Amino acid sequence: MRVLIAAIGRLKQGPERELATAYRKRAEAVGRGFGLKEIEIVEIRESRAQDVERRRTEESIAIANVIPERAIVAVLDQRGDNLDSAALAAALRQWRADDLPAVCFVIGGADGLAPSLRERAKLKLAFGTATWPHQLVRVMLLEQLYRAGTILAGHPYHRA
Repeated sequence: MRVLIAAIGRLKQGPERELATAYRKRAEAVGRGFGLKEIEIVEIRESRAQDVERRRTEESIAIANVIPERAIVAVLDQRGDNLDSAALAAALRQWRADDLPAVCFVIGGADGLAPSLRERAKLKLAFGTATWPHQLVRVMLLEQLYRAGTILAGHPYHRA
């Protein structure tokens, strides 16, 4: 199963990029054991529109254009579900068992996502109710993908 992260904005050089790269490599290595292909990250330029609604719409259209056909869509949203790591691992296991071609995790811009894209999501995932910088959300998502892989592989990294 292909894993895609579609994110508004670009990680610049620095500790966030280094940490994201480290967890991406770890997640890819452990994921091969249970049928996950490499993790592809698509960085989408932030809209420069002056109007908030127009920015949100333009960014959501750009994201929708990179979502693979028949992919599960999972959006990162502070109003989403606070899943524990085992539940995320179980969802990945089920999607793979359902022989779905891809899962696309969506990290929207500062103004959020258009309602049409949020409604398309099979999973709305939150990392708590706090507001997190998009750079850290990407790192946390990659760490959770790595952790889910270790859970599915029976590796001792995850301790409940």
